[in-house]
Amino acid sequence: MKNLLLILLFGATAACTTQAHDAAAPPVKDGAPPVVALQPGATVSEIKRLIGSPGCSDNAQCRSLPVGALACGGPQEYLPYSTAQTDEKALLALAERSKTERQAEIGRTGEMSICIHRPDPGAVCVAGACQLGTGSPAA
Repeated sequence: MKNLLLILLFGATAACTTQAHDAAAPPVKDGAPPVVALQPGATVSEIKRLIGSPGCSDNAQCRSLPVGALACGGPQEYLPYSTAQTDEKALLALAERSKTERQAEIGRTGEMSICIHRPDPGAVCVAGACQLGTGSPAA
């Protein structure tokens, strides 16, 4: 009787195995074609490189940049930058690209997130460097 029970237990355990799964690969929705993921954070790294050290002499030179996207809407984060030292047109284009890439990834993986509103903190000039503020975005 014990042998029969062991055989049934072993058989049930063997039936529960699944295919090998690559933990590094992002999950995909059922029926979605496999997609080669972009290097994680490549666009965000380029944004940070372009921003560099956001030096300023006045609050009017500081802005906050929405970067990425959350599944429920809105940006993943805000980064401070200086209009005095940054190619703003190129920076805004990269920010839009980071948003589009994240939205595509969210759609592909079915990612979900909590719905939280992250207001734009704006940016201020403190000791010669742009930093995120705590209130309304800088104009």
